[in-house]
Amino acid sequence: MKHAISLFPVFLLFAWTCRGQDEALVRKTFDHYKTSILNDKGEEAAQCVDSRTIQYYNDLLTHVKTADSATVEKMSILDKFMVLTIRHRATQDEILSFDGKGLLVYAIQKGMVGKNSVSNNTIGDITIDGDFAKGQLIANGQKMPAFFHFYKETGIWKLDLTALFPLATIAFKGMAADSEQPENDFLLLLLEMVSGSKPGSEIWKPTKSK
Repeated sequence: MKHAISLFPVFLLFAWTCRGQDEALVRKTFDHYKTSILNDKGEEAAQCVDSRTIQYYNDLLTHVKTADSATVEKMSILDKFMVLTIRHRATQDEILSFDGKGLLVYAIQKGMVGKNSVSNNTIGDITIDGDFAKGQLIANGQKMPAFFHFYKETGIWKLDLTALFPLATIAFKGMAADSEQPENDFLLLLLEMVSGSKPGSEIWKPTKSK
């Protein structure tokens, strides 16, 4: 018992040291992702995200290839805009050559994952629970009621982009409401503004059937 008591502070110190190391590695993952986005390094950014994020882009790619207009219409405003944007900006050959990771890399390189999504953002306090961590979003120096999520996969902390998609969807819906336009009209106008070309009706059709 005496030995166990004497070793207890050692275990506490070890646990605290490991926790500190994990926090540093979580911040390193975020900083690497942020730097990669700001420098249009899609391949490097894709190495920082987790399997949930890659699966999202796999599912998104399936929608781009196969979803008809009725299916697209039922999507969240964020997913709808992503599908229409990819169909408008990528060629059919490019779309058919992508996998989920490839689509993410393409989106970053083409500016679809905006630099403003990270340029003024950092992470604040980090909470770690096993292989899960979350860091509070700090935007323009202000604490926000949102968190970046991280998962340790094969020993490496990875960023889960999908954790912030609900917040992005709310913001998107707010922008559409403020425009006082029907949602689809707002999205098409926004797509024309960011791409520099007017989208045609083909973006509502499955890519494989073009």
